[in-house]
Amino acid sequence: MPNLKDLKNRIESVKSTRKITKAMQMVAAAKLRRAQEAAEDSRPYAERFNAVMAQLAASVGKSDSAPKLLAGTGSDQVQLLVVLTAERGLCGGFNGNIARLAKNHALKLKGEGKTVKILTVGKKGRDVLKRDFADDFIGHVDLSNVKRLGYTDAQKIAQDILSRFDAGEFDVATLFFSKFVNVVSQVPTAQQIIPAEFEEDEKADSASTVYDYEPGEEEILADLLPRGVATQIFSALLENGAGEQGARMSAMDNATRNAGEMIDKLTIEYNRSRQAVITNELIEIISGAEAL
Repeated sequence: MPNLKDLKNRIESVKSTRKITKAMQMVAAAKLRRAQEAAEDSRPYAERFNAVMAQLAASVGKSDSAPKLLAGTGSDQVQLLVVLTAERGLCGGFNGNIARLAKNHALKLKGEGKTVKILTVGKKGRDVLKRDFADDFIGHVDLSNVKRLGYTDAQKIAQDILSRFDAGEFDVATLFFSKFVNVVSQVPTAQQIIPAEFEEDEKADSASTVYDYEPGEEEILADLLPRGVATQIFSALLENGAGEQGARMSAMDNATRNAGEMIDKLTIEYNRSRQAVITNELIEIISGAEAL
């Protein structure tokens, strides 16, 4: 049974930890609001952009003159996994869930005899995946010094991916990130970005009778597809940013509550031990008085 001094020191230690987790929770809550607004504000543009691209892609189809970013290389043997995670931890299972999705996808591809290459954005994803796929890494993007994500950050990542594609380093690129739903829910998502895939939308189909594109669809696609890769990466980074802060706020809230419960239990144990010590001292005093 620990003595009173040990219990008191442990109570003070847990109280200090609770102050830290409470402060981190408040900071994450403040950052979450800005990150959530940025993610939600980007969605209408990304959705409309994808709708226009889907319409153009449907018009061009898989013709011989279609841009390479749309038609692909004609093979899917070499797969590039672009894994987006956070630079920092203490956000529950946020980073682990994204890395696990990418890991399972990589194992599946390897089981099919495909070649896997991995590009990570964010230190936490790199740390997890390097344990099993160190030989498959081809690059890492460090955003730890970036205080506020901008479109230029996504452009740099997109340019690196596109230059590798033009050099014939891979056939298919898939983006892994976490889609923000709410504070307690972030959905790990895999999205193919090269060759470009677009979901058909009824609104996009109806728009084809309204718009005429000049120059031709193929020329417009050749110009917009690289921009589309950057847009998808930027949207994924914003979704990740909101998801990270939401997960951290939830994790720190749970940690603060657990610390409070531990303090209550330790305080009860301290009071009981103190009471036992006092009782023993009284017994010794009374026994000594009776002996006299």
